[in-house]
Amino acid sequence: MRVLGVDPGLTRCGLGVVDGTAGRKLTAVAFDVVCTPSTDGIAHRLLALEGHLTTWITLHRPDVVAVERVFSQHNVKTVMGTAQAAAVAITTAARAGVPVVLHTPSEVKASVTGNGRAEKAQVGQMVTRLLNLGAVPKPADTADALALAICHIWRGSALARLEAAAVR
Repeated sequence: MRVLGVDPGLTRCGLGVVDGTAGRKLTAVAFDVVCTPSTDGIAHRLLALEGHLTTWITLHRPDVVAVERVFSQHNVKTVMGTAQAAAVAITTAARAGVPVVLHTPSEVKASVTGNGRAEKAQVGQMVTRLLNLGAVPKPADTADALALAICHIWRGSALARLEAAAVR
C-alpha cells in the first residue's frame, strides 16, 4: 500500500509518502513541507497548496491519502487555517479519485509511539526508526505527515482485514 500522509497547515503543510504493509518493513518514498507566506492572500495560499498536493498525487500515485483530523484548539485563527488546508487536501485527493481517510492526532501518536499523548520529538524519533532514516525529518510537520501514513498502513490494513472477515 502507498499512502500520502498530509499534516495540514496553512503556513506549513507536511507531506509524506510511505510504502508498506502491516507487519512488514516500511519505506519512506518522499517527504517535504509546503510553506505559504502569511503575506499572501488566503486564496493564493490555498491555490498554492492545491497545486503542490496535485503534483504529489500525480507523481507518487498513492492508494490512499491520510489527512490529520482537525480538532478544536484554543486559537481559532490557527484551527481555521488548519481546517482550510485539510479541506484542500481532501478535495484534491477526491478530484484525483484517491480515497481519503482521517486520523486523529492521538490515534497517530498511539499508533507510532504507543502513547496517544506523545510529544512531537517522540513521534519524530519513532518515524526515523520505523523508516530507517538517517535523521529526524525536519520540520516536525514532515515527520507528522510520515506518521500519518504509517498509522494508516498499520490501522488501515487491520481494518481491511476485519471488514473482509466480516463479509465471509
